[in-house]
Parts: sequence; C-alpha cells; structure tokens
Amino acid sequence: MHLEGALSPAVLFSLAKRNNIQLPQDDAAYASVDALTERYSRFTSLDDFLHYYYIGMSVLITESDFHDLAADYFSRAASQGVMHAEVFFDPQAHLSRGVSYTTVLAGFTRARKHAEKTLNLTSELICCFLRHLPPAECLSTFQQPDVQASYKDGSVIGIGLDSSEADFPPHLFKDIYDQAGALGLKRTAHAAEEGPASFAQSALDDLHVTRIDHGMRIVEDSALMARVVKEKILLTLCPLSNKCLGGVKEISELPVREFLSQGVRFSVNSDDPAYFGGYILENYCALQEAFDLSVREWETVVSSGIEGSWCSEDRKKEMRTKLAEVVKQQE
Repeated sequence: MHLEGALSPAVLFSLAKRNNIQLPQDDAAYASVDALTERYSRFTSLDDFLHYYYIGMSVLITESDFHDLAADYFSRAASQGVMHAEVFFDPQAHLSRGVSYTTVLAGFTRARKHAEKTLNLTSELICCFLRHLPPAECLSTFQQPDVQASYKDGSVIGIGLDSSEADFPPHLFKDIYDQAGALGLKRTAHAAEEGPASFAQSALDDLHVTRIDHGMRIVEDSALMARVVKEKILLTLCPLSNKCLGGVKEISELPVREFLSQGVRFSVNSDDPAYFGGYILENYCALQEAFDLSVREWETVVSSGIEGSWCSEDRKKEMRTKLAEVVKQQE
C-alpha cells in the first residue's frame, strides 16, 4: 500500500486550498471532487494512473499535510479491521518539489505513532525508489544523510521499487539493493505486474528481495513459481488495482486458484486505494465475489500475510490469535 495512493479527491482538494496550489485548469477532471473521482474510475494504463498520481502529490507540502494524509488512511484501515500495515512512500517525488525528506518522514511518523496509540494499528515504513528515474539518481537519494539516518534509527525498515515497470528491469537497481542488504534493510520490489515473469526472477537474483509486490505474472513460469514456493516468497496481490490498470479484464482472471493449489504465498492489498475504488475490505470482497473462497482458504491467505510481514514476532502472535478467533467463529 502506497501512502500517497491514499490521497482521496476530497483530501486533495482540501490540501490544495490550504496550500494555495493551483490544480490543472486544462483538465476537466479537476473541476470538482466528483469529476476527479469519476476520472479515477477509468484509467487506461499504469502510466495514465501515474499521471494523476504525481499531480496529486503536488498538494503535499508541510509536515501536517503528510500527517493528515497518513492519519486519514490509518483511520480508514482500522475501521476495516487492519491490525498492521507496511506502507510505501516515494521520497523522490517530494524531494524533486523541494519538500525535504525530514518533513515527509516527520508527518508520516507522527501519524503512525498516533494510530498505534489510539487505533491499535501498528505499521512500518518502506522507502520506495522510482524506477522511471535514472538508477544513479535513485542511488544518490538512497545515500543522502537524512535518508541513511532513517534506516539506522529504524524509522524506515526496508526499501522498494515502484512506478512504471515495463521498461525498467530490476537489475538496473542492483547497487541500491546491495547497499540496502549491507545495512540489514528488508527488500521488496514491484515485479511481474505489467512486466514479464522474468522481472520477478531478476528481483530475486539481482536484488535479493524476500517479497515481490504484485507478482501475478509468475504464473507464466512454472519453474519460477516453484522457486517462489520453495523460498517462501510472499506476493502482495492487489486485485482492484490489477483490474483498474488493465492487468486483467476481470478479477476472476487473477491466478488465485493456481497460487492456492501450488502453495504460492500471497496477501491481499489495496495498493493505491483512493485511486482504485476501494480500501482493503473492498479488495477482500472483490476476491471473494470472484472466487468464492472457503474459510480455510481465507485462513491460508491471511496467515501468509502475517508470516510474510516484517513486524515483530510479538505482533505476529497477536494477529495469529485474532485470526484463530475469527476462524473459530465461522466453524
């Protein structure tokens, strides 16, 4: 889940007004909250979505903006039963606008602490790098002193790789991931979403990830799928996102049955919920409507998410206990 992807049209317009940001006048989508919401319902591709995604970020300026964005997400997530969230953020998209890393991090961190205290929702931050930008620029961002400091003090526990996938294979970012590994950071990457299954292979071989975000196209490579099972790699499937961006025409086309039958671990996620028509519960419901999963199958899916998460063992125990209680209620 990308925190910037939780920027709802209502919050976007509110922050634009607060910060005196002029939204595009030549795009009818920005005429109103309703018009923008409607436009979000008909993305034609990942790049079409990203165009609006990066415009949306322009309203995020102050620490309070980032706090309010994250707080809105955590409140929605908690209302749908989320106990733990591991969330991405894109520092390069803010640094390029003159917004400091410390501003972004301070806002998100304040919201995370408040959510844990008041909502019993724990979270971890994952710093993502934009793969459509030159790898050298990504590496330079990774090496910035304030970015490095956030890794060393545990404010950020891992790195990821997002943005346009097709023309930017994972191996281009090997240097960043090698250095991240040396620091003991967790590593994941978007792969095999719009790119081929071989990108997931590269993410494993070149970046040494322990999770793959999306990863739905690994089903096209049986040997790779077997490896993912053997190495207990978690895929973070995002059903509504895949449909909205044209990865599949219908959610029923996702390889959910193949993954379950072969033992591929996957969790269900909301990706960019403000843009794709639903938060976590809507993604769960969409999957249920498409596949009519049994209680035991859902138990497997949720267990995979718990075991593949990067939270503490104590927090995992709490989530396992909660899952067992829910399953027992269905028996």
